[in-house]
Amino acid sequence: MAGTFEIGADLKAKVEGIDNEEVLKAVHSQLWEVAIHRVRRSFEQTHSDNTFTAGETDAVGTEVIVGGKGEGDRYRIKDDVVTMVHRHIHGTVVTIFTTDVTHTGDGYLSHTYTSQYSDPATGALRGGKSSFKDTFTPLNDGGPWVLQERVIETKAQGDAPAGCQTFRFEGLEAL
Repeated sequence: MAGTFEIGADLKAKVEGIDNEEVLKAVHSQLWEVAIHRVRRSFEQTHSDNTFTAGETDAVGTEVIVGGKGEGDRYRIKDDVVTMVHRHIHGTVVTIFTTDVTHTGDGYLSHTYTSQYSDPATGALRGGKSSFKDTFTPLNDGGPWVLQERVIETKAQGDAPAGCQTFRFEGLEAL
């Protein structure tokens, strides 16, 4: 299904040409996810109310335990890449493992990763584990880098069936 989109400075997507409401909602969701995770904030803005303690190191990386406002969150870092994120967001825990990144010359973009949602009190899974494969491309020499394709494969969990979604963004240009 084809359509056009534009993302404004307010990070809101305007999508046109897609009549299927379910597909429209999915495209909006993916555009929002990509846009919101590309906002640059200083470390102070994001973490000024947090404390950090180094934990154990394993094959995934060195654990960083968060205290303060972000109590209960944790990360793992290996070779200057955040390889695991475990965060409490709106009454749910999301755990993301990054296995491969694209180096842009101005940082990196995670392009192969998994995510799993769970209940913060019981640890019970909420939905199936999703595996992501993203392809990024620079809009011009030096960027900005934009998402060209995203493939999401989700495993079945409880009543939720397995699924696969592919999003392709073509003819990308800066306005």
